[in-house]
Amino acid sequence: MRRFGLFFLALLALQPADAAETRLPPREGEAQAQLVIESTTDFVIFEPVLLAFQQRHPDLAIIYRELTTNELAAHVTAACEEERFVADVVISSSIDQQLKLVNDGCGLPLGAQAHAGLPDWARWREELVGLTFEPAVTVFNRAYFSRRPPPRSRFELIDLLRESQDFVGRIGTYDIESSGVGYLFAFQDALQASTWGRLVESLGRNRARLFCCTAEILNRVADGRLLIGYNVLGSYAFEHAAHDPRLGIVLPSDYTLVMARAAFVARAARQPALAEAFITFMLSPEGREILSTDMALLSPVDGAERLEALAEDGTADPQTLRPIAMTPALLVGLDGAKREIFLEQWRAALPASPR
Repeated sequence: MRRFGLFFLALLALQPADAAETRLPPREGEAQAQLVIESTTDFVIFEPVLLAFQQRHPDLAIIYRELTTNELAAHVTAACEEERFVADVVISSSIDQQLKLVNDGCGLPLGAQAHAGLPDWARWREELVGLTFEPAVTVFNRAYFSRRPPPRSRFELIDLLRESQDFVGRIGTYDIESSGVGYLFAFQDALQASTWGRLVESLGRNRARLFCCTAEILNRVADGRLLIGYNVLGSYAFEHAAHDPRLGIVLPSDYTLVMARAAFVARAARQPALAEAFITFMLSPEGREILSTDMALLSPVDGAERLEALAEDGTADPQTLRPIAMTPALLVGLDGAKREIFLEQWRAALPASPR
């Protein structure tokens, strides 16, 4: 279990979408500076790296705000258009939305040190950088699959959903209308695989449950309310499975999407130098070690190698990993007309169902 540092959590009604705000006071003396971070990552997951950064800057206070992917994108967009301060650092798992924000001029250029060593797919225009290396995985209930192997590919998953009635109402995935990362994974699936149409049809026929957030899927798969969770963020899944043996994880053998949680320094940042220093720290050897060991988020620099140690039965085949590149191609899925057509097809196959 992760050790939680000392912090206090306040819900501020005046913050956008009732964002959860956590304040970390300086480690020593009075605050000489304040770094504001808006993120879609749970505070308790980022806490170790925040505390480590404060060790280097003991007179620094940190405000950390949590929003959903869609809330964060809307909030930062509005602030950018009005040219007002919203945060120093913006971090989101919805990298298509992040790329659009940077493309719209909401970010500042980063120095070379901030993205040194990053692969090309994990950075764009020296403004947006990938901090993590997170596969989209299939999770399963170990008790149910104790006498049969779980589906190792999308082909096997489709066959399983056709063969058995056990999964009616007991398979879950993201609600792609409320989850930015869910939409990202779904749209990438549609581009990557010929199985997408059959898979969505199978999910609909089995009355798949749709969720906004990863924790909801993981908890339900672990306790048996769901038997399978599809396209779940692997970082959260590995962390959950580390202390809950009821949960199993598969990296699909046909291909495994990999997402890098993306960060940029806001154009109206009040502490741009500290913001860049924080991003640089997260990608440094010390920061990467914290990401990998304390947070199970891994890093684009060495994530593929570390993933092999986390995955079961040698399922982390480097040949099947498909990182989602930070390129303007991501903007296609955000085009209003294309997005609505894609969502209409999704709604037709997967009408809203009770959780």
